[in-house]
Amino acid sequence: MEGINKRLFSSSISPTMVFLFLGFAILLMLPMASASRILVGGSKGWNTNFNYTTWAKDRHFYNGDWLFFVYDRNQMNVLEVNKTDYETCNSDHPLHNWTTGAGRDVVPLNVTRHYYFISGKGFCFGGMKIAVHVENLPPPPKALPIKSFAPSLKGHNILLMPIVFAIGAAWDSFIYLW
Repeated sequence: MEGINKRLFSSSISPTMVFLFLGFAILLMLPMASASRILVGGSKGWNTNFNYTTWAKDRHFYNGDWLFFVYDRNQMNVLEVNKTDYETCNSDHPLHNWTTGAGRDVVPLNVTRHYYFISGKGFCFGGMKIAVHVENLPPPPKALPIKSFAPSLKGHNILLMPIVFAIGAAWDSFIYLW
């Protein structure tokens, strides 16, 4: 009995195995889809002489994403307006002024709806406006049906498991006695 206890408690788990286990555990805990911070205009930022309608056309905006506006804080701003004010570039009555004064403004897209943003001070007429439609994340793909991996009774497969266990027992005895 003493030899068995020594063997059980003297074995150590390698640090590599611990890190691999923790890495897989963390990967399993990560959500399948997450929110994104979207830089409006890409490398051009929130600027004049850029077509934001074309830029936004092929993009998907999901509930939980953030729009990140980068611009010259001394000249421009970010205003959320209704559809009519968006179409006419009217900045007199914004729904929300997202301008913080730093020229690095983040707008959370936390409701599934249409959002309309313009830059006041006349820049809207130069193309500084964007409309985005926020939608819910698509559902995850359906799982494939589970196939049974039970050994069949055909041929030599019926002997495979006893052979594996016999080899494992012999190896364990060899290691224990060594």
